[in-house]
Amino acid sequence: MDATARRAFETTVLPEMDRVFGMALRLARSRPEAEDLVQEVMIRAYRFWASFKPGTSVRSWLFTIVRNTFITRYHSDNRDRAAITSLAAHHESATDDGACGPAPAHTLNPEQALAQLGVREGIDAALQQLPHEYRMAVALADIEGLSYKEIAEVLGCPIGTVMSRIYRGRRLLHGLLYPAAVEQGLAPPVPNAAALRAARSAEPVSLADYRKRGHA
Repeated sequence: MDATARRAFETTVLPEMDRVFGMALRLARSRPEAEDLVQEVMIRAYRFWASFKPGTSVRSWLFTIVRNTFITRYHSDNRDRAAITSLAAHHESATDDGACGPAPAHTLNPEQALAQLGVREGIDAALQQLPHEYRMAVALADIEGLSYKEIAEVLGCPIGTVMSRIYRGRRLLHGLLYPAAVEQGLAPPVPNAAALRAARSAEPVSLADYRKRGHA
């Protein structure tokens, strides 16, 4: 790679490193494995930089390399585990704050910060329980904000398959997250059948409804 191409690579790819690492962490599900994955991704990106088309999305291009590298490394021997056993490695040193200067006006107090951290950890833990196809589709759509077309290019599948994976992934996430959301007061509980019957029996019945019941 000549000096001009190297500068183009550095100015285009290096700003996306945090995004690449985030996706690698969601796939590999441990920090050391994610770091190894990112290192290999960057080597491949550097080696095949000439194949990148200027004007297209470098993020999609990099995520495609992440996906292909992950599959090669972790799925050739069925090493993709079904669920993470601990969040300790996942969140180790995830929020090192070495910034100086005055705190911004929107700084959260400790209670708010802890609550937000708990929600984020819960979402991360639930996301990592999804099959990798759903996990990556949901992450690309809801975290990275890619379009269906871009996701289809990254995953190498039709847009219809992308939409199906996102739908199914979101449904699975809802089932995993809803109990915790109810417990934290972020969502209303679903009433059980007995409560529904009691509520309905307590509601006044209109004359029209009463007549309909009588004819039934």
